Amino acid sequence: MKKLYVILFLTTLAGGLQAQTTNTSPRDKSAKEQRKLKKIAILREQEEGENVFQRDFSVGARLNTDGWSGFAEMGYRKSRKVVNYFQFEFSEKKDHKETRQQGGNSGGFFSDRPYIFGKQNNFYPLKLGVGQRYLLGGKGNKNGVEVSAIYYGGISVGLVKPYYLMINKGSGGNTEPMKYDPNITDLENPFLKFNEITGSGGFGRGWGELSVIPGLHAKVGMRFDWAHFNEVVSALEVGINAEMYTKKVPIMITENNKQFFFNAYVGLQFGKRWNRK
Repeated sequence: MKKLYVILFLTTLAGGLQAQTTNTSPRDKSAKEQRKLKKIAILREQEEGENVFQRDFSVGARLNTDGWSGFAEMGYRKSRKVVNYFQFEFSEKKDHKETRQQGGNSGGFFSDRPYIFGKQNNFYPLKLGVGQRYLLGGKGNKNGVEVSAIYYGGISVGLVKPYYLMINKGSGGNTEPMKYDPNITDLENPFLKFNEITGSGGFGRGWGELSVIPGLHAKVGMRFDWAHFNEVVSALEVGINAEMYTKKVPIMITENNKQFFFNAYVGLQFGKRWNRK
Protein backbone atom coordinates (compact mmCIF):
# COMPACT_ATOMS: atom_id res chain seq x y z
CA MET A 1 0.00 0.00 0.00
CA LYS A 2 2.85 2.37 0.85
CA LYS A 3 4.38 1.75 -2.54
CA LEU A 4 1.07 2.69 -4.14
CA TYR A 5 0.98 5.97 -2.20
CA VAL A 6 4.56 6.76 -3.24
CA ILE A 7 3.76 6.06 -6.90
CA LEU A 8 0.64 8.25 -6.78
CA PHE A 9 2.60 11.07 -5.08
CA LEU A 10 5.39 10.99 -7.63
CA THR A 11 2.90 10.88 -10.50
CA THR A 12 1.04 13.91 -9.12
CA LEU A 13 4.28 15.82 -8.55
CA ALA A 14 5.51 15.10 -12.08
CA GLY A 15 2.17 16.19 -13.53
CA GLY A 16 2.29 19.41 -11.57
CA LEU A 17 5.79 20.18 -12.72
CA GLN A 18 4.83 19.44 -16.32
CA ALA A 19 1.79 21.68 -16.03
CA GLN A 20 3.91 24.44 -14.51
CA THR A 21 6.46 24.08 -17.29
CA THR A 22 3.70 24.11 -19.87
CA ASN A 23 2.12 27.19 -18.30
CA THR A 24 5.31 29.28 -17.78
CA SER A 25 7.34 28.40 -20.83
CA PRO A 26 5.18 30.32 -23.36
CA ARG A 27 5.27 33.42 -21.15
CA ASP A 28 9.04 33.24 -20.81
CA LYS A 29 9.40 32.74 -24.53
CA SER A 30 7.07 35.63 -25.28
CA ALA A 31 8.93 37.94 -22.87
CA LYS A 32 12.27 37.08 -24.50
CA GLU A 33 10.86 37.72 -27.95
CA GLN A 34 9.46 41.07 -26.83
CA ARG A 35 12.82 42.13 -25.38
CA LYS A 36 14.57 41.06 -28.57
CA LEU A 37 12.11 42.96 -30.76
CA LYS A 38 12.50 46.04 -28.56
CA LYS A 39 16.29 45.94 -28.94
CA ILE A 40 15.95 45.53 -32.71
CA ALA A 41 13.54 48.48 -32.85
CA ILE A 42 15.93 50.68 -30.87
CA LEU A 43 18.88 49.74 -33.08
CA ARG A 44 16.84 50.37 -36.22
CA GLU A 45 15.73 53.75 -34.85
CA GLN A 46 19.31 54.71 -34.04
CA GLU A 47 20.65 53.60 -37.41
CA GLU A 48 17.92 54.61 -39.81
CA GLY A 49 15.07 56.54 -38.27
CA GLU A 50 14.87 59.42 -35.86
CA ASN A 51 18.09 60.53 -34.20
CA VAL A 52 17.90 59.64 -30.48
CA PHE A 53 21.55 59.82 -29.46
CA GLN A 54 22.33 61.97 -26.42
CA ARG A 55 25.81 63.23 -27.32
CA ASP A 56 27.70 64.22 -30.46
CA PHE A 57 31.16 65.54 -31.31
CA SER A 58 32.36 66.83 -34.66
CA VAL A 59 35.08 68.89 -36.31
CA GLY A 60 34.87 70.85 -39.51
CA ALA A 61 35.86 73.80 -41.68
CA ARG A 62 34.04 76.77 -43.17
CA LEU A 63 34.64 78.97 -46.17
CA ASN A 64 33.50 82.49 -45.33
CA THR A 65 33.00 85.43 -47.65
CA ASP A 66 35.75 87.19 -45.69
CA GLY A 67 38.10 84.32 -44.84
CA TRP A 68 38.06 80.78 -43.46
CA SER A 69 37.39 78.93 -40.18
CA GLY A 70 38.14 75.64 -38.45
CA PHE A 71 36.07 74.45 -35.49
CA ALA A 72 35.22 71.73 -32.97
CA GLU A 73 31.69 71.16 -31.63
CA MET A 74 30.15 69.22 -28.72
CA GLY A 75 26.37 68.63 -28.58
CA TYR A 76 24.03 67.62 -25.73
CA ARG A 77 20.50 66.50 -26.55
CA LYS A 78 17.86 68.42 -24.58
CA SER A 79 14.74 66.92 -26.18
CA ARG A 80 13.62 65.09 -29.30
CA LYS A 81 13.86 68.27 -31.39
CA VAL A 82 16.45 70.38 -29.54
CA VAL A 83 20.21 69.89 -29.13
CA ASN A 84 22.34 72.34 -27.15
CA TYR A 85 25.93 72.63 -28.34
CA PHE A 86 29.21 74.33 -27.53
CA GLN A 87 31.66 75.33 -30.24
CA PHE A 88 35.27 76.53 -30.39
CA GLU A 89 36.39 78.19 -33.61
CA PHE A 90 39.64 79.54 -35.02
CA SER A 91 39.43 81.73 -38.11
CA GLU A 92 41.21 84.30 -40.24
CA LYS A 93 39.56 87.41 -41.60
CA LYS A 94 40.66 89.04 -44.82
CA ASP A 95 39.89 92.43 -46.28
CA HIS A 96 38.08 92.37 -49.64
CA LYS A 97 40.87 94.52 -51.13
CA GLU A 98 43.62 92.00 -50.37
CA THR A 99 45.40 90.92 -53.57
CA ARG A 100 48.31 88.51 -53.58
CA GLN A 101 51.24 89.73 -55.72
CA GLN A 102 54.56 88.27 -56.80
CA GLY A 103 57.65 89.50 -54.94
CA GLY A 104 59.91 92.09 -56.52
CA ASN A 105 63.42 91.90 -57.93
CA SER A 106 66.22 91.43 -55.38
CA GLY A 107 69.77 91.06 -56.65
CA GLY A 108 68.62 89.88 -60.06
CA PHE A 109 66.26 87.21 -58.67
CA PHE A 110 62.53 87.30 -58.07
CA SER A 111 61.26 86.19 -54.67
CA ASP A 112 59.16 83.03 -54.52
CA ARG A 113 57.09 84.45 -51.64
CA PRO A 114 54.00 86.32 -52.87
CA TYR A 115 52.81 89.16 -50.65
CA ILE A 116 49.79 91.41 -50.09
CA PHE A 117 50.48 95.07 -50.77
CA GLY A 118 49.04 97.50 -48.21
CA LYS A 119 48.37 94.90 -45.52
CA GLN A 120 49.59 95.76 -42.02
CA ASN A 121 48.13 93.00 -39.80
CA ASN A 122 46.70 89.50 -39.91
CA PHE A 123 43.51 89.11 -37.89
CA TYR A 124 42.68 85.76 -36.24
CA PRO A 125 39.48 85.63 -34.16
CA LEU A 126 39.18 82.88 -31.54
CA LYS A 127 35.51 82.21 -30.78
CA LEU A 128 33.76 80.33 -28.00
CA GLY A 129 29.98 80.11 -27.93
CA VAL A 130 26.83 78.19 -27.17
CA GLY A 131 23.87 77.51 -29.46
CA GLN A 132 20.94 75.28 -30.28
CA ARG A 133 19.98 73.05 -33.17
CA TYR A 134 16.23 72.77 -33.72
CA LEU A 135 15.03 69.81 -35.78
CA LEU A 136 12.83 70.82 -38.71
CA GLY A 137 12.73 67.48 -40.51
CA GLY A 138 14.09 64.04 -39.65
CA LYS A 139 15.57 61.52 -42.06
CA GLY A 140 12.72 59.02 -42.00
CA ASN A 141 15.20 56.42 -43.31
CA LYS A 142 18.94 56.08 -43.67
CA ASN A 143 18.90 57.59 -47.18
CA GLY A 144 17.15 60.75 -46.01
CA VAL A 145 18.51 64.11 -44.86
CA GLU A 146 18.05 65.57 -41.39
CA VAL A 147 17.36 69.33 -41.55
CA SER A 148 17.92 71.60 -38.55
CA ALA A 149 17.84 75.33 -37.89
CA ILE A 150 20.73 76.69 -35.83
CA TYR A 151 21.19 79.82 -33.72
CA TYR A 152 24.39 80.51 -31.85
CA GLY A 153 26.40 83.24 -30.13
CA GLY A 154 29.32 83.91 -27.81
CA ILE A 155 32.54 85.79 -27.20
CA SER A 156 35.41 86.51 -29.60
CA VAL A 157 39.06 87.14 -28.84
CA GLY A 158 40.57 88.83 -31.89
CA LEU A 159 44.32 88.22 -32.26
CA VAL A 160 46.13 90.93 -34.27
CA LYS A 161 49.50 89.79 -35.68
CA PRO A 162 51.85 92.20 -37.48
CA TYR A 163 52.28 91.44 -41.17
CA TYR A 164 55.93 91.36 -42.26
CA LEU A 165 57.45 92.08 -45.66
CA MET A 166 61.01 91.52 -46.88
CA ILE A 167 62.46 94.88 -47.86
CA ASN A 168 65.41 95.41 -50.24
CA LYS A 169 68.33 97.07 -48.42
CA GLY A 170 70.33 98.13 -51.45
CA SER A 171 72.43 96.41 -54.10
CA GLY A 172 73.74 92.93 -53.45
CA GLY A 173 70.41 91.32 -52.76
CA ASN A 174 70.37 92.05 -49.03
CA THR A 175 66.87 92.07 -47.54
CA GLU A 176 65.42 92.76 -44.11
CA PRO A 177 62.06 91.82 -42.54
CA MET A 178 59.92 94.84 -41.74
CA LYS A 179 56.45 95.50 -40.32
CA TYR A 180 54.40 98.62 -40.94
CA ASP A 181 55.51 101.66 -38.94
CA PRO A 182 52.83 104.38 -38.74
CA ASN A 183 55.48 106.92 -37.65
CA ILE A 184 57.04 106.87 -41.14
CA THR A 185 55.15 108.89 -43.72
CA ASP A 186 53.55 106.92 -46.53
CA LEU A 187 55.72 108.62 -49.14
CA GLU A 188 58.92 107.55 -47.39
CA ASN A 189 57.72 104.20 -46.03
CA PRO A 190 59.39 101.30 -47.91
CA PHE A 191 56.42 99.16 -46.83
CA LEU A 192 54.42 101.01 -49.51
CA LYS A 193 57.00 101.05 -52.31
CA PHE A 194 56.67 98.27 -54.88
CA ASN A 195 60.29 98.50 -56.03
CA GLU A 196 61.64 97.94 -52.50
CA ILE A 197 59.43 94.96 -51.57
CA THR A 198 60.94 91.57 -52.38
CA GLY A 199 58.24 89.34 -50.89
CA SER A 200 56.37 88.21 -47.81
CA GLY A 201 58.17 87.95 -44.48
CA GLY A 202 56.65 84.52 -43.84
CA PHE A 203 53.84 83.15 -41.69
CA GLY A 204 56.09 82.56 -38.67
CA ARG A 205 56.98 86.19 -38.03
CA GLY A 206 55.01 88.37 -35.62
CA TRP A 207 53.55 85.74 -33.28
CA GLY A 208 55.50 87.20 -30.37
CA GLU A 209 53.93 90.63 -30.97
CA LEU A 210 50.23 89.73 -30.77
CA SER A 211 47.67 92.22 -29.51
CA VAL A 212 44.08 91.43 -28.54
CA ILE A 213 40.75 93.01 -29.47
CA PRO A 214 37.74 91.47 -27.64
CA GLY A 215 34.28 91.20 -29.16
CA LEU A 216 31.02 89.28 -29.56
CA HIS A 217 29.64 87.13 -32.37
CA ALA A 218 26.36 85.49 -33.42
CA LYS A 219 25.10 83.41 -36.33
CA VAL A 220 22.00 81.75 -37.74
CA GLY A 221 21.84 79.06 -40.38
CA MET A 222 20.63 75.69 -41.61
CA ARG A 223 22.30 72.31 -41.20
CA PHE A 224 21.79 69.30 -43.49
CA ASP A 225 22.99 65.93 -42.17
CA TRP A 226 23.08 63.22 -44.87
CA ALA A 227 24.92 60.41 -42.97
CA HIS A 228 23.43 56.95 -43.62
CA PHE A 229 23.55 56.11 -39.90
CA ASN A 230 22.63 58.43 -37.05
CA GLU A 231 25.70 57.50 -35.02
CA VAL A 232 27.77 59.34 -37.67
CA VAL A 233 27.81 63.11 -38.27
CA SER A 234 28.21 64.15 -41.92
CA ALA A 235 26.72 67.60 -42.38
CA LEU A 236 26.65 70.66 -44.60
CA GLU A 237 25.90 74.00 -42.96
CA VAL A 238 25.07 77.35 -44.56
CA GLY A 239 24.29 80.62 -42.81
CA ILE A 240 25.24 84.18 -41.92
CA ASN A 241 27.55 85.43 -39.20
CA ALA A 242 27.99 88.81 -37.45
CA GLU A 243 30.87 90.00 -35.25
CA MET A 244 31.37 93.22 -33.28
CA TYR A 245 34.70 94.25 -31.72
CA THR A 246 35.51 96.96 -29.21
CA LYS A 247 37.48 98.98 -31.78
CA LYS A 248 38.36 99.02 -35.47
CA VAL A 249 40.60 96.17 -36.60
CA PRO A 250 43.65 97.51 -38.51
CA ILE A 251 44.00 94.93 -41.29
CA MET A 252 44.90 97.27 -44.18
CA ILE A 253 46.86 100.53 -44.29
CA THR A 254 45.08 102.46 -47.02
CA GLU A 255 41.53 101.16 -46.46
CA ASN A 256 38.82 102.16 -44.00
CA ASN A 257 39.09 99.43 -41.39
CA LYS A 258 36.00 98.39 -39.43
CA GLN A 259 34.92 96.93 -36.12
CA PHE A 260 31.70 95.24 -37.34
CA PHE A 261 31.98 92.23 -39.66
CA PHE A 262 29.14 90.52 -41.48
CA ASN A 263 29.58 87.47 -43.70
CA ALA A 264 27.94 84.42 -45.24
CA TYR A 265 29.47 80.97 -44.97
CA VAL A 266 29.28 77.35 -46.06
CA GLY A 267 30.85 74.57 -44.01
CA LEU A 268 31.37 70.82 -43.75
CA GLN A 269 31.70 68.81 -40.54
CA PHE A 270 32.21 65.18 -39.59
CA GLY A 271 32.01 63.32 -36.29
CA LYS A 272 30.11 60.74 -34.23
CA ARG A 273 27.17 60.38 -31.82
CA TRP A 274 26.70 58.16 -28.78
CA ASN A 275 24.54 57.63 -25.71
CA ARG A 276 25.60 58.66 -22.24
CA LYS A 277 26.49 55.67 -20.07
